[in-house]
Amino acid sequence: MSAETAGADLLQPAAVVQASRPRKRSFSIRGHRTSISLEAAFWDALGEIAGEQRVSVARLVAMIDEGRGDAGLSGAVRIFILGYYRKPARGP
Repeated sequence: MSAETAGADLLQPAAVVQASRPRKRSFSIRGHRTSISLEAAFWDALGEIAGEQRVSVARLVAMIDEGRGDAGLSGAVRIFILGYYRKPARGP
C-alpha cells in the first residue's frame, strides 16, 4: 500500500471512528490516582516520546502534569505531544 493510499484510508468514516475511541489509563501522580483518556495514536506517541527521553510513560505524564496549569490533563498531554512533534529537530 502506498503512502497516498494509506492516507486516503485514514479519511474513511470507519477509520476515523475507530481512531477516535479513547482508551483510559490510570496513574499515580504526587501520591494520588488519576486517569486520562487518549486515542491509540496519542498513547503510541506518548510511549515513543517516553522511550526517547528514557523515562516511563507514568513519569512523562507526571512531568506534563507539573506544567499544565489549569488545563485538563488529557488535553495537556495531547498539546505536549503536538508540540513535541512540531519541533524541527530533536537531539538524542
